[in-house]
Parts: sequence; C-alpha cells; structure tokens
Amino acid sequence: MSKVTRRDFHRMAAASAIVGGSTLAAPAIVRAQPKKLKVGVLLPRSGVQAFIGQSCQLGADISPALIRDMYGVDLELMNADTETNVEVARSRAEKLINDGAQVLVGPFDSGAAGAIAQVAEQRKVPFVINIAAAPQITEQGYKYTVRNFPTAVDLIRNGLALTRDLFQATSTAPRTAVFMHVNDTFGTSMANGIKAILPRLDFLPFKVVDTISYDPAARDLSVEVAKAKATNADFIMLVSRLNDAILLVRELVKQRWSPQGIISPGSPGMYEAQFYKALGNKYSDYAISNVPWYNPKAALTQRVDAAFRKQFPKENLKFHALNVGFTFEAMMIAADAFKRAGSADGTALAEAIRKTDIAERMMVGGPIRFDAKGQNTQIASACIQNRNGEPVVVLPKAAAQMAPVYPVPAWQARG
Repeated sequence: MSKVTRRDFHRMAAASAIVGGSTLAAPAIVRAQPKKLKVGVLLPRSGVQAFIGQSCQLGADISPALIRDMYGVDLELMNADTETNVEVARSRAEKLINDGAQVLVGPFDSGAAGAIAQVAEQRKVPFVINIAAAPQITEQGYKYTVRNFPTAVDLIRNGLALTRDLFQATSTAPRTAVFMHVNDTFGTSMANGIKAILPRLDFLPFKVVDTISYDPAARDLSVEVAKAKATNADFIMLVSRLNDAILLVRELVKQRWSPQGIISPGSPGMYEAQFYKALGNKYSDYAISNVPWYNPKAALTQRVDAAFRKQFPKENLKFHALNVGFTFEAMMIAADAFKRAGSADGTALAEAIRKTDIAERMMVGGPIRFDAKGQNTQIASACIQNRNGEPVVVLPKAAAQMAPVYPVPAWQARG
C-alpha cells in the first residue's frame, strides 16, 4: 500500500471540500416538492349571507381528502368568517396572510371580493374567486386574482337567453316585467347590466315597466312589493340574495299578488336549501333561477357527491350545488397550480394558476382556463325551477329533468 504524503493529504482535503460543497448545494436543486398548501378560506358564515356562506364552506370542507386523492396535495384549510362585511373581509384576508396562508379562496360576495383582491395584490398572494360576479373585479389589471365564475354581464346574457327559451318552451309571451333587485355591489352590477343589455335584445317579448331596488338586509319589503303589485306586471324579474328572497315571497302571499312567475336572470337565493325550509313546498315551488349549475352526469360530480354524502349524511348536494361546486373547483385550481409550480411562492403560484387548463370539471361549461384578465369565460347557465321542494333542471332540453311550468299556479291554488 502506498504512503500518503502531507502534500497528498492537502490535495485530497481540497477535493473533498469541493465535493462537499456540491453535496451541500444539491438539496436546493433536487429537494422534494412541498406537498402541503395553506389555503385561506374567506366566506360569510355569519351576517345576512350566513346560510350561503355556510353552504360554500361545505365545499371547502370536503376538499382536503378529495384533493389528496386527485393531486397528491395536502390542503391545510385556514377558515375565516367575513361576517358579510367588506371591511371585515379585508382585515381577515390580511390576518390569514400574516398567519401563513399561501393562497386565498372565496368569498361569495362581490364587495368582499374587490377588497380581498386589493390585499392579495399588495401582498403578492394568489386569490381564487369561487363566486362573485361584479365585472370590475377582473378589470383592474390584477396579477394575483382569478375568477372561476361568470361576470354579471355574462350571467345576464345567459339568463335572458334562457328566459327566451322558457317562454318558447311554454308557448307564452308575457308583455311586462317589474325588475326588483338588491342594492349591494352584486345587485347594482346586475341592474346596470340589464339596463344596458335588455333594450338591445329584440328576441324578448316583454318590457320592464318599473325597477325597484332594496337593501338585502331589509326586514320588511311590504312597500316594495306593494309598489311592484301596482304595476300589474306579468312577472317579477328578480336579483336577490337568500333572506330577502324568502321575505319577498312571504310578502307576495300576504298581499295576495300572484304574478305569472318569479324569474331570476342569474342570482342566488331561490335554489338554496334554506329557501325551501323557510317557505315549504307550497310557496317555494315554481320559482325559476337561470344560473351556473353543476352537471349531475359528470364523473367528477358523482365523485364529489359520494364524498359529500359520506361527510355530511344529513345534507343533499343538489341544495348546495352551485356553492359547493364552485368552491370545490377553486380548491382544484389552487392544488393543480401548486403541483405544477412545485412551490407555494406567491408569484410562482399565481403564474401557474393563470396557466390553468382543467378539462374534467364539475360545473357546466368548457375547460377551466383564464384569459389575460384572470377571468374564466367558458361557464354556462341552466334554467332551474323549484319542483316538489327541490331544484330541477328544466332547460336546456338536453339536460332537462322535467318540463318547465309557466305561468305558475297562483298561491291559493297550490296544494
């Protein structure tokens, strides 16, 4: 065996230092991708939109197990209640980020979404909107906000086209409508859209004879309903939330006014579980909502439904379809981007989210993709009518579970 000299020793030591340095640096290049994503979930679980916020929360709660199976990603949910208050939503978003949230999801409400988007932009944390329709949210040039939900303009276009289809399918031609709407950010956006779009649609047989706005937190709509009744309009075109939709129907019954129907061109309220519970079948039935909806035949819907029934055996997915569906898809978007980015860094994750291309989805429409503004423009609507105490697809005909009924039975003529 040859003898190692002092010079040989120093030469070997130098070589070892080089190799050692490379070895120490290697983990920065080949270290395993992080598997946990901290998701700040912002929803109105209290306040006037509490029931809807709680419904959306169900979609968040079923996500971790499903997302782990689908993407191999662990979601850590960091839940926050916006209390149906814009300023609370802003402060809760800040706190979630301070507490380590790497992406934000929510918040159902357009006003809250606008405030959270500002925070996300300032803090460079991605924000995936599950539900919120005010167009201006994705018109600000934000880089960290995307929306997997139609704008108010798209909701109106789709909703009015389905209204035309409803009248054609039932061989009716109502001549007048009274437009009633909540005066919050969402309702005002819808009202502005209808005012701009409706006059240009010559395929609709009716004209709006009056527009009546009201506070979504109102506890008495007797004056507004009396004013609507005085127009003797054929039907009510309604943009509502949940609590006010219940209040409005009760007032219609009380004032004994039975219009030909109540039709929403694209708002929540009348298909929510609490609407049926509060009014019973007699007064909740036949209301019509033209809204984005889940595809009950999609493989992913069936998978989500199975997980939903297992985790919430006392609930029924069809009463939470829109809220759960879009909330779960927001989680999918975040997890899919996280897996592709291999990082929870805000900028890298935001860039990956904007490159989303998910073909297999739960909601009706094309693949989940975002345009340069961060808007998904491929979401469709369906005509949903309350029948026998549950929401049923009546149009388009290819997806219909029942034929639509219009005009609807008068309150006193119902069983």
